[in-house]
Amino acid sequence: MADRLRAVIFDWRGTLVLTPTFRGWVAEALRRIGRDADRAADVASTLDPARLDVPGVDADAELHRRTYYDGFRAAGLDDELADSLYAVESDPAFNPFAADAGPTLRGLHERGVRIGVLSDIHFDIRPAFGDLPVDSFVLSFEHGVVKPDPAIFRIALDELGTAPGETLMVGDRATHDGAGVDLGMPTLLVPPLQDVDNTRLHLVTSLF
Repeated sequence: MADRLRAVIFDWRGTLVLTPTFRGWVAEALRRIGRDADRAADVASTLDPARLDVPGVDADAELHRRTYYDGFRAAGLDDELADSLYAVESDPAFNPFAADAGPTLRGLHERGVRIGVLSDIHFDIRPAFGDLPVDSFVLSFEHGVVKPDPAIFRIALDELGTAPGETLMVGDRATHDGAGVDLGMPTLLVPPLQDVDNTRLHLVTSLF
């Protein structure tokens, strides 16, 4: 495989960065508006995750916003807290990178590997990468399509200019990131990132 792989596409949340926990999200929102973060569990219990994670929610930024605010209203949350929750949900800084993400991206770049990021997300995550080498970002809200739809994988491949068989897909969810195999993409699924100090991305560099 190492002789024919020319590119790698990474998922973002759960793969390169830590996905916030539900309770952690609420606690941060409370802190930002000067409220007691110890109430996070109580506030979180009023929210229905199923109302927030509706099919296609990341395919359209306005749909995402409307869906979340509908969920906040259903939970009886006031406007200040709702705004803070949404600000945290849309803040790339609240998704810290894995300790080995930067070294992995730089190491692949130095080897001439083309790098893409493919994410189901409702906001622009490019600024979070700073000077990290990424050749292409494919973000669901910009294209109106989400994983596991093969169309979004094709967009990512087209932007990198590589064929499916020479492009490794790396993610943490078989149901979404694993769909690239249907296009002929070699796929590496890593355990969802649980702590920024977890090291899993050496599994990627070992293939190049």
